[in-house]
Amino acid sequence: MKTYRKELYIQTPTRRAFVNITNELEKALKESNIKEGLLLCNAMHITASVFINDNEIGLHHDFEKWLEKLAPEKPYSQYEHNGYEDNGDAHLKRTIMGREVVIAITDGKLDFGPWEEVFYGEFDGMRKKRILIKIIGE
Repeated sequence: MKTYRKELYIQTPTRRAFVNITNELEKALKESNIKEGLLLCNAMHITASVFINDNEIGLHHDFEKWLEKLAPEKPYSQYEHNGYEDNGDAHLKRTIMGREVVIAITDGKLDFGPWEEVFYGEFDGMRKKRILIKIIGE
């Protein structure tokens, strides 16, 4: 069995953003020369997420509105966590959207269902964050 590891870095210009990283995962898979196996991709920061869904702008706006209803950013005073930082909402949003995805690799390609793509969700942005890609297989 072979393994491959790569790190991506993202810095969004806004506090919250959704970034399509599917192409970056496909590039890493090609670099790995692994044809059958699994790809793990996870956000290496507690206020960011990696998830799979449809690449549709209306859906991304729906995520933003839904997450803001569940864990509103303001008032900052509503969160016990907010003392040193003002990102209590970002921790909760990350928990809801998830930390990682695992994707099957079949015949050298990411084995997606219809419309599936991979996104990085940023909930406390404007600083450099790390994403891990780990591929195992043959």
